Amino acid sequence: MTTGAPTPTYPARPRRSRLRTFLPLGIAAWLVLEIWLLTVVAGAASGFTVFLLLVAGFVLGGVVIKRAGRRAFRNLSETLQQQQSGTAPTTGRGDGNGLMMLGGLLLMIPGLISDAVGLLLLIPPVQKVLSRYAERTLDRKMREAAPGTFGDAFQQARIHRPDGKVVQGEVIRDEDLRGPASEPGTHPPLNR
Repeated sequence: MTTGAPTPTYPARPRRSRLRTFLPLGIAAWLVLEIWLLTVVAGAASGFTVFLLLVAGFVLGGVVIKRAGRRAFRNLSETLQQQQSGTAPTTGRGDGNGLMMLGGLLLMIPGLISDAVGLLLLIPPVQKVLSRYAERTLDRKMREAAPGTFGDAFQQARIHRPDGKVVQGEVIRDEDLRGPASEPGTHPPLNR
């Protein structure tokens, strides 16, 4: 029996991003592979050997994270001291600290694959390649940022001086200063 009322039409749901679709599947596959690999190694050697490998990875990861944190703090304090004394801070001193911490974190996560990737991230040439790739990708994403997005706002907030230094700035629009009663052709004085 029909009532003659039109069937409601709902707006189409936006498509999920590829990352939101495949990330849970990738994490589940990684966990299954880690568990399978641990059981294979335990069957080939012994359960005690696997336990020692996991403990060694946890301890080594803690040492790596502690060392990277100390190095980052030392670089930060040296940079602050240089800025307070008026000398120009040297650039490129903190390269690899983030990747070193990520490598230490992966070493602390139980599993042999995460340990292998964590050890790989501790190699300086791999860190340089990955940091260059991440920098290029971030620059490309910032250039392609659509108006009104976070990337666009970040791009607009940076002002480059002729010597290459980046100066943080703020945009003040005329509409905010004039108010509704002002004439359209007048501007506020520049000296404040």
